[in-house]
Amino acid sequence: MSMFTYRDIIKEGDLIIVYLDVRHMYPITIKSDEVFQSKYGALKHNDCIGKKFGSVVSCTKGWVYVLFPTPELWTLTLPHRTQILYAADISLIVVQLDLKPGSVVCEAGTGSGSLSHALVRAILPSGFLYTFDFHEQRVEVVQNEFKAHGLSSYVKVEHRDVCSEGFGIDQVADAVFLDLPNPWDVIPFTVKTFKLTGGRICTFSPCIEQVQRTCLVLQEYGFLDIVTVECLQRVYDVKRITHTIISFDDIKVDDTSFNKSKEDDIDGMEEQQPSSKKNGSGQSAQKENETISHWTAIPPLQTPGHTGYLTYASFMSSCKS
Repeated sequence: MSMFTYRDIIKEGDLIIVYLDVRHMYPITIKSDEVFQSKYGALKHNDCIGKKFGSVVSCTKGWVYVLFPTPELWTLTLPHRTQILYAADISLIVVQLDLKPGSVVCEAGTGSGSLSHALVRAILPSGFLYTFDFHEQRVEVVQNEFKAHGLSSYVKVEHRDVCSEGFGIDQVADAVFLDLPNPWDVIPFTVKTFKLTGGRICTFSPCIEQVQRTCLVLQEYGFLDIVTVECLQRVYDVKRITHTIISFDDIKVDDTSFNKSKEDDIDGMEEQQPSSKKNGSGQSAQKENETISHWTAIPPLQTPGHTGYLTYASFMSSCKS
C-alpha cells in the first residue's frame, strides 16, 4: 500500500487509522481474523475489509471511523522512538525550504520519521529524500515503515554520523534539514552537498544558545538571509453570539449620589432635556426585546507552548568564502 496513492476500498494488508475521537487515534495493519481492542470494544479486521475509507465500522460497544493514512494522521499516531515534529513546524519547514516536485532533500536526524513523510509528499513524483540517523536500530525500524508505506522508491535511509562523517554525497541537494543537538558541526559538510545552483537550509533547535552558535557558523560559511522563527499554533473557536439591545432612554439619574457643589450644574442640564418621554411604554418594551447577533472568535483556554526554533538560510555557490 502506498500512502500517497489514494484508493477507496480497504484491503487486507492496508494500513488504516482507527479514529475514536480527536485524542484517540490508532494505526493498525489489516489482517484477516485479527481483532483490535479499544474503549469501544472489539473491532474485527474482517469487518473493515471491503469497506470504504472514511466509513463508520461497528465495534462491540460502539463504533469508530476507519481513515486513509496521511502524513498528518501518521504524525499524530506513529510510535514515538524520539521527540517528533508536529504539523505546525512541519508546514513551515516545507514552505521555507521551497520544496516542490523534483526537489532533492538531505535530512539529518531521521528519528521517528514524522517529518520524512511530509518531505516525501512535497517532492513527489520525481524528487528524492536522503535521510540519516546515527542510531542503527532506529534506521532499521523506519526503513521498514517506509517500505510498508510505499515510499522506498523516493527515500534512502542510511546509518551515519553526519556530524563527523558528513553526508557522503556532493552537489545533489536543493535543500538540507538538520535536527541535531549540534547542527553547527554539520554546516561545513552541507556546503559540499548543495547543488552548484545553491539551495536552502533549515535547522531545528530547542534552545536559543544553539541558534546563536548555528547562526555564527552559517555566516562564516557564506549563507545569506539568515532568519530564526518560532511557530506556535493557536486555534480559535468561531461562534455566533446573540445580545439583547439595552435601551437607556428611561434610565433616571439619582441626584443624591452627587455632592452639593454639582447640583446646580445637574439641574441646568435637566432643564435642557424634554419634559415628556419619547414614545410610549410599548415602544420601550419593544426595544428591550430587540436582539443583535454577530460572529466572534474565542481563544482557547490552553495553548501548546514552545517546541523549538527554526533557523533558515540560503546558500549560493558564488557566495562561498
